[in-house]
Amino acid sequence: MEAVRTPKAPQAIGPYSQAVRAQGLLFVSGQIPLTPEGTLVEGDIRAQTERVMENLKAILEAAGSSLAKVVQTTCFLADMEDFPAFNEIYARYFQPPYPARATVAVKALPRGVRVEVACIALAE
Repeated sequence: MEAVRTPKAPQAIGPYSQAVRAQGLLFVSGQIPLTPEGTLVEGDIRAQTERVMENLKAILEAAGSSLAKVVQTTCFLADMEDFPAFNEIYARYFQPPYPARATVAVKALPRGVRVEVACIALAE
């Protein structure tokens, strides 16, 4: 098992890695809308989703992978009313065949954000 770390995405805010490579897969921790410098992105779900997806992209690329190699995502929304706008931004980052996905509404997310996304990608 090998940890992946990049300064192009926010550093972990707890006892976890940005991502871990294991058995040919890359497990990327849930990303919230923080800039690489650690500043919270304010604004609507579109702005927050854009930052989250850019964070995922940076971590994947640092590991030698890419969004094109993502096989599964888990998406957390603080409000399911945000789903259409979230989906609009999310869809810009993937091409067919799209990754498998689970999207769930949660009561709250770290730092009061509206969205968090984690993913699993091929590491090769």
